[in-house]
Amino acid sequence: MATDASPQYRPVPLPPDFHPDISPSHPPTHDGLHFWQFMIAGSIAGSVEHMAMFPVDTLKTRMQAIGASCSVQPIGVRQALGSILKLEGPSGLYRGIAAMGLGAGPAHAVYFSVYELSKQALSRGDPNNSMAHAASGVVATVTSDAVFTPMDMVKQRLQLKSSPYKGVADCLRRVLMEEGIGAFYASYRTTVVMNAPFTAVHFATYEAAKRGLMEVSPDSTDDERLVVHATAGAAAGGLAAAVTTPLDVVKTQLQVQLVFSRGLVC
Repeated sequence: MATDASPQYRPVPLPPDFHPDISPSHPPTHDGLHFWQFMIAGSIAGSVEHMAMFPVDTLKTRMQAIGASCSVQPIGVRQALGSILKLEGPSGLYRGIAAMGLGAGPAHAVYFSVYELSKQALSRGDPNNSMAHAASGVVATVTSDAVFTPMDMVKQRLQLKSSPYKGVADCLRRVLMEEGIGAFYASYRTTVVMNAPFTAVHFATYEAAKRGLMEVSPDSTDDERLVVHATAGAAAGGLAAAVTTPLDVVKTQLQVQLVFSRGLVC
């Protein structure tokens, strides 16, 4: 009688805690992060970005606001910097930074979390969907601008030469009493009109540049290196700023117009 010579396989015993039909329930994640982690990361990133570039932002505000004041001729970066350092000292470059700190953290927490959630919903599993990235950026901008615009107005009024306000609290109190709550949002529509295309161009360019850089260096696909993010972000930010700077000038003059109309600074 023939016997079966084929090898006999015995099933490997499974550990007692193995349950194939039961999957643990975790909060939804995107890119390995939870919603609250996006908010914290976005808040830190936004605050660090604005604090680091605040002296440049002060120069920008002075140069953009000059057209709304008296009959002063436009000035360049070197002239604006020299004037501030000569008349106010280095601290003049940081006047209003407290308002920036109070506004940037919450606004960027909203910005990045809304962007990631919108991208996840609109991309439908396609990480290369540039239209989804652009649309997500617009949604995030409209939401975060509602949070940031009041403090941005305070910041810019404090950045003005010979600003009549003693600080953040004094500016908030006087604007509320003298102009009403609407003054805090005088530039909101212009800000949205400016930031919506800015963000659309920024994120579409950022994601495209990041993909291109990763194709050049495939070994970084799974572990995105700092240089990829920095290079892609610089290219995206530069292009977006070039497109929207004219509206940024309009926004600045809207936020400081009443100060100049009353002759409080010159």
